[in-house]
Amino acid sequence: MNLPDILYSEEVRQARDHGTPVIALESTIISHGMPYPVNLETTQAVEEIIRQNGCVPATIAILDGRIHVGVNAEELLFLSTAKNILKASERDIPFVLAAGRHAATTVSGTLMVASLAGIPVFATGGIGGVGPDASTTFDISADLLSIGKFPCITVCAGAKSFMDIPATLEFLETYSVPVIVYQSDHFPLFYARDSGVKVDWVAQNARDIADVFNTKQALHQPGGILVAVPIPEDNAIPETEIKKVIAQALQKVNAEGVTGKQFTPRVLTLIKEISGGKSLGANVALIKHNAEIAAKIAMELAR
Repeated sequence: MNLPDILYSEEVRQARDHGTPVIALESTIISHGMPYPVNLETTQAVEEIIRQNGCVPATIAILDGRIHVGVNAEELLFLSTAKNILKASERDIPFVLAAGRHAATTVSGTLMVASLAGIPVFATGGIGGVGPDASTTFDISADLLSIGKFPCITVCAGAKSFMDIPATLEFLETYSVPVIVYQSDHFPLFYARDSGVKVDWVAQNARDIADVFNTKQALHQPGGILVAVPIPEDNAIPETEIKKVIAQALQKVNAEGVTGKQFTPRVLTLIKEISGGKSLGANVALIKHNAEIAAKIAMELAR
């Protein structure tokens, strides 16, 4: 069986023809991560930030069982408002394609498609990680394995803030995934700038990150690297404050018995409610910032 066709938007197709750097973007944050119209407005803003920094955005999704690398305005509106959009990790993509369904791609699914499309830089909000009860539930996000598998630079604000950060970093180390924090020696906590966990490698600029990735490829080491970018200070929520909010959200979601794919969206919804909307504002700010840093890295790779 041949590889399923990939549909490139006209903007992405022209970028590929002219050698303009392309930034992959996930679509789960649109369909499952933010409410309408914030999801639409945020994605439009993120795409424009990428263009202003010399690159072309490629929001990745599956529509009618076909992979799209880059979506137009009508498709973006559909992803922002439709209720019948599945959530697809790398594992789920064959099922979605075979069934001809619509799906938003997670970090894992987006990395797989970005690799097929030859896109080396991916910007997102936060990655999944080792769950807070992984010792009994074995809840470890497929994102971590995909970051270690596909040759792509994943730019994020760290793992989702309710994950077990030390365990997440240990897992990445086990799979030989280089972790770099941008202009800080502490891993960020998504909504907060500092998780309290110190890291080994710090990059002061985009050139440093591009050099590490190029060297990794020259050594024929498989997989990608993770770049964690602390949220801008003006938009951050203090660590002590957000940890109290997370604790309340986890207590409630555990009482509700929510598990599986619905766990993360439900926790994020509760965090937004308990924080009085502050978490949503922080989320919007960090994904915009990550897109800007990702574009700078892609420009350095292109040089």
